[in-house]
Amino acid sequence: MNEWGCVLAYLRERTSRESYKNWLEPVRFLEVDAGGCLRLAVPNKNAKTWLETEYLPSILAVSTQLKLSFHSVAVNVDGRTAPPAQHAFAFQPNGQRFNAKYTFDRFVVGSCNEFAHAAARAVADNPANVYNPLYLYAGVGMGKTHLMQAVGSSIHARSPQMKVIYVSAEEFMNDMVNSIRYDRMRTFHERFRTADVLLVDDIQTLGTRERTQEEFFHTFNTLHNNGKQIIISSDSAPNAIKGLVERLKSRFSWGLIADIQPPDLETKMAILGRKAEEADVELPSNVLNFMATHFNSNIRELEGALIRLMAVASISGTGITTAMARQSLKAALAENERTATIANIQQVVAAYYQLRAAQLRERTNTRAIAVPRQVAMYLCRKLTSASLPEIGRAFGGKHHTTVLHAIKKIADERRRDADLDTRINKLTDRFN
Repeated sequence: MNEWGCVLAYLRERTSRESYKNWLEPVRFLEVDAGGCLRLAVPNKNAKTWLETEYLPSILAVSTQLKLSFHSVAVNVDGRTAPPAQHAFAFQPNGQRFNAKYTFDRFVVGSCNEFAHAAARAVADNPANVYNPLYLYAGVGMGKTHLMQAVGSSIHARSPQMKVIYVSAEEFMNDMVNSIRYDRMRTFHERFRTADVLLVDDIQTLGTRERTQEEFFHTFNTLHNNGKQIIISSDSAPNAIKGLVERLKSRFSWGLIADIQPPDLETKMAILGRKAEEADVELPSNVLNFMATHFNSNIRELEGALIRLMAVASISGTGITTAMARQSLKAALAENERTATIANIQQVVAAYYQLRAAQLRERTNTRAIAVPRQVAMYLCRKLTSASLPEIGRAFGGKHHTTVLHAIKKIADERRRDADLDTRINKLTDRFN
């Protein structure tokens, strides 16, 4: 697999099927030259402009994340390259925007996501009659978009006559802005308010955007009153979205709110095993364990690490071993371990107090565990964007009031206790 192949493998999972087929698949890899420039060929000037405008930042970001060897991109026009299909607009009803890989069959279920998965399955089997709206929330790269698209594609496959619309909240807003600009609000209303199923991804981007929230509020009401299914995803619970108006928070709570937690070790190993199997790559169990143990942040970064590992193995012609994985992913591992996530903070705090991270999640209030747990909760609140309920769930299902008490207690004590303040500063420095 060459460098462009690594980029394609990464972007394929994060781009709509139509966009990938239209704009990325026709691109031809030429070389990575001695100066670290990735050279690509496209069929015409329009394709060149579109690739450079829409995808160049993503391509460079993938190179940085996967530690590839190029740091710039040059796009040449070459008439021998197959031309892309006509550009598809953001609005594509009836299943055209769903990624073929985002299905229920390819979703790895574990204890971290089984409730959200079961709820999504129920909605897909009986839209508008079970949970309406269904509100899914999770951190970045935890699988909420996969579940959203699985629901939409499942409904479309079963009932192709139904009007299924999948958009991001950003696309909803941009479409609304353009409709206002060109006096097409009637078309906008007909487009969204006649849907049988409306799926809106990353609703948190509407926070503080009052005009868009107003429009979405009326769209929501129309659909819900007409017995149509609404599915929403976000990076946090409704009450934790800054700037979201109360009436939308209330309506999002009418149905079912389901969260997805960071994957446990077994789930991460299962995900890696599934991805390796799909790529027809043999991944020894000790390598699976090594990668699942050392990548705690999210599934997306875990998959990125696997893509890099497979690329190194393909280019070097060597088999994948733990030693090879440790060397190939050294930079990514160092960066990952410094990322302030709840899982990483638990690991660092537990090691500092000579405990296992799992002990911080146990239902015990012995001082030897309670104090480190409170310190870890305090750091999670200080160093991450996680809400109090999210932190509580990550520490064995603690109530958010317990988390708030721990945070206030540590904040008060570190002002009086110089030793505790020094310890917390040392722990904080691990993530800076």
